[in-house]
Amino acid sequence: MISDPLILSIALVFIMFVFLLSSIWIGVSLILTGILGMLIAENHLPPVLSIYDKIGDLLAASMYDSLNSWSLAALPIFILMGEILYKSSISTRLLNGLTPWLSFIPGKLLHINVAACSLFAAISGSSSATTATVGKITLDELKKRGYSKSLALGSLAGSGTLGFLIPPSLIMIIYGVLSNVSIGKLFMAGILPGFLLATLYSVYIMIASSVDKSVVPTNNDKYSLKDFTHSLKDLFPVLSLITVVLGSIYGGLATPTEAASLGVLGSVILAIYFKSLSFEVMRNALLNTIKTSVMISFIIVGAGFLSQVVGFLGIARAISEFIGSMGLSPFALILIIGIMYVFLGMILDGISIVVMTLPIVLPIIQLAGFDPLWFGIFLVFMVELSQITPPVGFSLFVIQSISGEKIEYILKATLPFFILMIVAVVLITVFPEIVEFVPRYMTAK
Repeated sequence: MISDPLILSIALVFIMFVFLLSSIWIGVSLILTGILGMLIAENHLPPVLSIYDKIGDLLAASMYDSLNSWSLAALPIFILMGEILYKSSISTRLLNGLTPWLSFIPGKLLHINVAACSLFAAISGSSSATTATVGKITLDELKKRGYSKSLALGSLAGSGTLGFLIPPSLIMIIYGVLSNVSIGKLFMAGILPGFLLATLYSVYIMIASSVDKSVVPTNNDKYSLKDFTHSLKDLFPVLSLITVVLGSIYGGLATPTEAASLGVLGSVILAIYFKSLSFEVMRNALLNTIKTSVMISFIIVGAGFLSQVVGFLGIARAISEFIGSMGLSPFALILIIGIMYVFLGMILDGISIVVMTLPIVLPIIQLAGFDPLWFGIFLVFMVELSQITPPVGFSLFVIQSISGEKIEYILKATLPFFILMIVAVVLITVFPEIVEFVPRYMTAK
């Protein structure tokens, strides 16, 4: 039997990857890893009950503790809001409303992915939903008008990840529940980094279109004052919904769960207003919400059990002490952790990365003096990177299914935006005020 916590942690990581690579459900993999960890370290456990009693008690307790959170109630509600918007015609109207306003910027409609993803992310909270919704609308249209296919695919892949960063964000809700960090403050902290990343994408598109004139068609679309006025009819309802959802949170008028409920109500009202709500739309939205919520909940339960085992066996404490004894500077530590997350992003989805690593990484981060609120945004960036990191980049799969292009071509198109995301991570690390300014300002008010 293994008793050394560091050796045990290496064994658990190896076991976990074996399960994950064998295509077993992620939640099951996490639970099995925890069970085997306790069996391996049986002699290291207090001899009060049999090992099977300990496993059963710990599994039951972790299931209850992991899901017994009112904050977690916001998760399925935000998912439902995004599904209603995705299934109805509201997202199409969003694109149509943005088109005239982007026609005079260098790169023209290539900015449509950045703008549309940013706005849809603010009412969806899901990266895959944002990528799929915007991609289905924009890719064919950009291709018909003669825009660069590579730049269109790359900007969609990069901008689609904003669904995790721009609040409301499913990843932020999960992180807040698992780390006991205020979800409202996490939402506030994501505003400036989200704006920063979207700006970097747009600046790159402007530079690329200025250097290579072929990425933009030579014909100039002209829009009259009537076109601009008419576009507001499509933009105003969506912007109003964003204002209601986020404004109620930032203004202290509603909790994230209550704001999510307002978002669902607002999305239903908009769908009725635009005459796009039907029994089939609601049925599919509810079914997809149930499937996604149960999947995420199962992963959270598995991660909760594994985190209990990690704490029970003293692994987190041992790893924290080991890294602390290495004498790494805070920046060297965050660099190592960042590289670890990029590697994990090659084989795991974003939610799994958060729930699997947080029990071990968060104590180390706090020991090094980093603010858990700041680390939450840093972690969201790492999850965004995982969305466009092969071979398990969910956004890459979504784009491939939409465009029909080979994954190699999509990867090449996505590389510049992957690099820009790393630049944004460096900026928030060197200047943490980018993350902390809005929560501090709103709290001070």
